[in-house]
Amino acid sequence: MDSAAVPAFTLMVDCNNFYVSCERVFDATLARRPVVVLSNNDGCVIARSNEAKALEIEIGDPVFKRKDFFARHGVRILSSNYALYGDMSARVMQVLARFSPDVERYSIDEAFLLFPARPPDELRTLAEDIRRTVLRWTGIPACVGVARTKTLAKIANRLAKKTPASGGVWLLDDPADIAARLAQVAVDDVWGIGRRYAAFLRGRGIATALQLARQPRDWVRRHLTIGGLHTVMELGGEPCIPFEENPPPARSLLCSRSFGERVADLGSLEEALSTHVQRAAEKLRQKGLRAGAVQAFLETSRFRPEEYFAHSGCQALAAPTAYTPELHAAALRILRAIYRPGHAYQRIGVLLLDLVPEGARQLTFWDLDVEQPRHKALMQALDKVNATYGRGTLVFAAAGLGPKAWHMRQERRSNRYTTRWAELPVAH
Repeated sequence: MDSAAVPAFTLMVDCNNFYVSCERVFDATLARRPVVVLSNNDGCVIARSNEAKALEIEIGDPVFKRKDFFARHGVRILSSNYALYGDMSARVMQVLARFSPDVERYSIDEAFLLFPARPPDELRTLAEDIRRTVLRWTGIPACVGVARTKTLAKIANRLAKKTPASGGVWLLDDPADIAARLAQVAVDDVWGIGRRYAAFLRGRGIATALQLARQPRDWVRRHLTIGGLHTVMELGGEPCIPFEENPPPARSLLCSRSFGERVADLGSLEEALSTHVQRAAEKLRQKGLRAGAVQAFLETSRFRPEEYFAHSGCQALAAPTAYTPELHAAALRILRAIYRPGHAYQRIGVLLLDLVPEGARQLTFWDLDVEQPRHKALMQALDKVNATYGRGTLVFAAAGLGPKAWHMRQERRSNRYTTRWAELPVAH
């Protein structure tokens, strides 16, 4: 749908405390109590329930510094469970797609929906129905902001979250009401205004969204570039940020994790890198993409500046591919060239670059190799088995077959209730 062809409204749907909400769907004991979800290796807080926010627990709080506080206040601590969160996100997006064919997935817990213009009462009823259906069908609470532009819809969603009396829905359309609300929104909280631009604007006395919206457009474009101008126009009710039903293909794909324990030997680093390459290649095939270059990197802990060491390398491929052995061989060549003994490494990863759609890649004489169809069939079989029986059912031996000390710490991870047969929830 051409969003500029007809008058339209944008609905911004944002799930509340998404990671915590996913955990609560399957564990009733987490209801109405402070809950935090931790980052990789159980390092710091990345998600909080409202009860945890009331205790002034902040995003980024290191767990080891607040253990006593958490114990005193009965805070439930959970490791991140990305398999569960990703699957629950997909379920939410499937529900939203029932309401409109025009859905733009903005993040794991946010989406924009586009609807033709209709009376305010109908818009509120529609937003309430979306919110109610998402909660009933997935168990995830959400808030809905409604406005004529994406930027205003984000602000409306924020108002819905911050105002309990709103019932989780906020319509922002009346010009006088828009001006009054923008006067209450700090310029730092405007979608599209980053920290650097916010500091620049505050230094010139522009502290609220309303003040920003009233700046001369020539001045905005000169100082905030075309992106800032689009933001200002959207604050004024003019749709400028396109609705992306089909976002452009990614240009790169990263797969990396910090180690549960620091790693010094090359063999363990090769196992870890192999694991990341296999996961990245799987994602590549899921997206129908091929990589034209491979970059591998490793680094020590940033919290030990006197010992910090980081290195990376990149290698172009003869032809774009998603064949795991070829990507794996390139990554290992890079690792062996950049590895330096005498360091205890904290992180390793692979970045696949120059991504192109499978059908758009430039062919070479290598594509005449009779083994190519066998490569594709092998990868299809591998992906099908892992999709059916769970990730890691079939792996390349280079990733190691036994317990791995370098694995990320997840001491408090809940079950992967929706993606592993062995971890299905049990009803009592």
